[in-house]
Amino acid sequence: MTAPVLIILSGLPGTGKTTIARLLATALPALHLRIDRIETTLRQTGAMPEDMRDFGYQVAHGVAQDNLRLGHHVIADCVNAFDLTRRDWQAVANRADARALTVELTCSDGAEHRRRIETRRSDIPGARLPCWNDVQTRQYAPWKDADLHFDTSRVSAQDAATHIQTALGPVRD
Repeated sequence: MTAPVLIILSGLPGTGKTTIARLLATALPALHLRIDRIETTLRQTGAMPEDMRDFGYQVAHGVAQDNLRLGHHVIADCVNAFDLTRRDWQAVANRADARALTVELTCSDGAEHRRRIETRRSDIPGARLPCWNDVQTRQYAPWKDADLHFDTSRVSAQDAATHIQTALGPVRD
């Protein structure tokens, strides 16, 4: 049996993380853990502060670890902006004896990136989407040592998902 894989996506809003995660989740199959969904749901309970700190990530870490231990592949769909959060995801994979595949997504075409941000609609009821200024001013450290890098202004979501599957090698269903 092939070890389960934690696919750790990283990138600013509008770079295609959720689109690619959905394609992979269906093709592999894998559990799609979307931080935006988790944080929106936690906020809607009324028990969480507007500033989520790392609550959403902590919930996702626990769910990911449980599912990896069950032998399921997991896709972490989050901005994952800093080395600290990236190391935390790697630690989840390590604790579950799973393999990690790290993927950074960018969109080098500023006009295209802006168009994506300004024209998208939320598929999560109650979620607040970032505006272009939010994306431009958000702190984000490039992930220089990620296993894979895709510029989604040059590579389609489907092609990126296919390349990620190829990088995974054979995975059990």
